[in-house]
Amino acid sequence: MGVGHRRSRLVVLLGPTAVGKTALSLTLAERLSAPILSADSRQIYREIPIGTAALALEARAGVPHYFIGERSIHEPYSAQVYEQEVLRLLPRLFAESCEVILTGGSMMYLDAVCRGIDDIPDVDPVVRAEVYQRYELEGLEPLLGELRLLDPAYYARVDHYNYRRVLHGLEVCLSTGRPFSSYHTGQAVRRPFDIVKIGLERPREELYERINARVLEMLAEGLVEEARQVYPYRSLNALNTVGFKELFAHFDGLIPLDEAIRQIQRNTRIYARKQMTWWRRDPEIAWFHPEDVHGVCAHLGLENPQYLRR
Repeated sequence: MGVGHRRSRLVVLLGPTAVGKTALSLTLAERLSAPILSADSRQIYREIPIGTAALALEARAGVPHYFIGERSIHEPYSAQVYEQEVLRLLPRLFAESCEVILTGGSMMYLDAVCRGIDDIPDVDPVVRAEVYQRYELEGLEPLLGELRLLDPAYYARVDHYNYRRVLHGLEVCLSTGRPFSSYHTGQAVRRPFDIVKIGLERPREELYERINARVLEMLAEGLVEEARQVYPYRSLNALNTVGFKELFAHFDGLIPLDEAIRQIQRNTRIYARKQMTWWRRDPEIAWFHPEDVHGVCAHLGLENPQYLRR
């Protein structure tokens, strides 16, 4: 249960990209003497720290961080694997600290830890091969149209830019004869620790300005060069993400660099809207402005001496 007699607590700090999660997570980690787990499906990859805005080692203020730069883009990784690894790690961390901070913006990764992953049937390998062959020959649009007919609920929420998730949903529909979404029970798994969810938000225009500025900062830090280094592996799922897809299109001669930059900014803003739409459905999240440190600390009960730095 962790040191002392208090029940172990997972502090989940979530919010859209560029909202300001990193700064607040470091503040809370110092107050709680807690380690930080990243819940970012791309920061796990060591080859792309610039494009994923991964916190550099020297910027971590001595706070232990996990799930940043621990895998190669060549290694398959998923929300299911992430859930298993986090649940294996937490008992050791809770033995050292009553609180652990989980922070990030990957909705499925956060849900995997907080709620658990639904049991999805295995896909028929023949169906998988056929669907992928169609994707290579026809592109994604026809498959999206078929997914919309077979499973409108999943179509409405899946990231249409993430071809692997689109294909997987369609594969399950075709393999089982049931909508992929029908396997999503919505039943949360009871965890042996408390969970408190803190959501960070900013006014839309303020957030969009930060997103646009962050993209320019990434470019100044060497995003184009980083993308060139991984360009030979552009078909990997790890690189099927905003910031790299657009630059790959530029390298292919399809768009000029300035257009790629505009698309990165636009697609990041679109993703931020999807993140907020996803989280607005969760009544367990308490929302704060990232600069409202006092409000967040009060919500976590940090005025209580037992929660101050030990």
